[in-house]
Amino acid sequence: MPTSELKLALTENKPTIKPYNEPPGPSWPIQRPDRSFADAPGFVHTRWDRLWRSLKPEHFARVLIHPEHGERTVDWLLFIYEWHGKHHTAHVTELRKKKGW
Repeated sequence: MPTSELKLALTENKPTIKPYNEPPGPSWPIQRPDRSFADAPGFVHTRWDRLWRSLKPEHFARVLIHPEHGERTVDWLLFIYEWHGKHHTAHVTELRKKKGW
């Protein structure tokens, strides 16, 4: 999830966010990433974790407008972020099994 949706929800009154349209998967062969590439998400998730943990209960109740889903809250953004992370983890886990990594 891009940080822009969360930033808007925390700083503006009922902002309308843009839905994320995921591009199609890669058209090149998938290869095992080198170690430095594999470590990059850890940095991003550490920053996200700090941000989410810094929020107060009232922040999670802040409202945003999703063009397809209507009024939602920051709490919903956290739910989507958590689901999305598990979704990607499942993709990677299955790919590792398939490739024998």
